[in-house]
Amino acid sequence: MLRVLNLTVARFECTFGRGCDGICCRNGRPPVYPEEAERVAARLHTFLPLLRPEARTVVEGDGFLSRRRKAGTVTLRVAAGWCVFFNRGCVLHAAGSAEGDAQRYKPAMCALFPLEKNTRGEWLVRQKGYAGERWDLPCLDPSPETPLAIDSLSAELALAERLDAESEASPVICPSVSATRRTS
Repeated sequence: MLRVLNLTVARFECTFGRGCDGICCRNGRPPVYPEEAERVAARLHTFLPLLRPEARTVVEGDGFLSRRRKAGTVTLRVAAGWCVFFNRGCVLHAAGSAEGDAQRYKPAMCALFPLEKNTRGEWLVRQKGYAGERWDLPCLDPSPETPLAIDSLSAELALAERLDAESEASPVICPSVSATRRTS
């Protein structure tokens, strides 16, 4: 089983559409690894009609990848302050869900959220006040009524476990499980 430092005490529930408008997609600029970019590029023609008009214009003119880099990797572009794939929710999530795998097209950083690795390579659930978390999102500041992360993050935990296994088998296959930001 995947070892997550604070899994037994962390609480998390995505409240998108129930008080959250998708703020994590606003200027988030997640890194996109080559294998992820290839998956999106192969289906881009089906995603384009689903994009916001300003995002579609940006993607058609300049592509969906930015010149900006995060963790040494290119990031998704932003249009009008939002990820180009955000349109009342994540277009990549919706497309994957329709095919039976909501995480299929999403960059690993997005698909794993709120899980991440710290600089020591240890998994953690991002929480306000834990390990120097600085992103002030309501979902990262749960109440005692919020479900335990071990119950609410089954898909994310399974993905993290799979990515770790792939990374151990071939370290160059999935750099997306490496630490993506500095934590204490």
